[in-house]
Amino acid sequence: MSGFVEKPEPLQVPGLVHLHTGKVRELYQNEAGDLVMVASDRMSAYDWVLPTEIPDKGRILTQLSLWWFDQLADLVPGHVLSTELPPGAPADWAGRTLVCRSLRMVPVECVARGYLTGSGLAEYKESRTVCGLALPEGLVDGSELPAPIFTPATKAAVGEHDENVSYEEVARQVGAETAAQLRQTTLAVYGRARDIARDRGIILADTKFEFGYDGDTLVLADEVLTPDSSRFWPADRWEPGRSQPAFDKQFVRDWLTSPASGWDRTGEQPPPPLPQEIVEATRAKYAEAYGRLTGVRWR
Repeated sequence: MSGFVEKPEPLQVPGLVHLHTGKVRELYQNEAGDLVMVASDRMSAYDWVLPTEIPDKGRILTQLSLWWFDQLADLVPGHVLSTELPPGAPADWAGRTLVCRSLRMVPVECVARGYLTGSGLAEYKESRTVCGLALPEGLVDGSELPAPIFTPATKAAVGEHDENVSYEEVARQVGAETAAQLRQTTLAVYGRARDIARDRGIILADTKFEFGYDGDTLVLADEVLTPDSSRFWPADRWEPGRSQPAFDKQFVRDWLTSPASGWDRTGEQPPPPLPQEIVEATRAKYAEAYGRLTGVRWR
């Protein structure tokens, strides 16, 4: 089983039509046809949206995405039109709301990997490939790849896994020209972000992007280079051959799979609420990632 432990009821705001409740975000449309994305403090892990929120998480993700959109603007336009609150929106939406252009979304998760870990490592152990791309012998968990690779995935519904697919499958689904543009842009954006992060003592191991089209123009959408969509590792603690410490929800994952939680990941029951110390440690890790990347301490 998977999905929401407790699915929230979306707020009704005059002038906005609620379109979708995601793992983290609520999506609305305003009267002009623009999308309004509101990032919650919800936390997901192991295909569940947990019953416990992480304070400030939605604002951290939103503000970090905005910072990255600025860093990448010369490579690819972003979808953000405004950060102003829609009329009648609750004050709590401040800092977590983006008004965005409505795009024709590409149904592909565009993943770039510069290091081997996660689902890529699992496939590599079986076949020495990732998404069908052959890799050298002798790589281990955390190894840097000879060059960054584009490893796309299908987009899954809440409670389901994204599924890695080959580049050829992407070309079949969206066309050869679009697939080539997605690969080129994904690797260019990853390369820029990797270099920026490296200058700040952080390894960007991998990340995923979403793109859409505004007419014929490819546009970067959704969240960008946050701890929810990326693996960030402290460079001074990188050690291939083991699981790397990370600026993300690893505290949550570790607790959920520990005896302390009492939760059986393979069973029928949803995960339990998180203890306060796990909530605080996870919030601190997100805030640290924001501060180290932007150079501005999270308030």
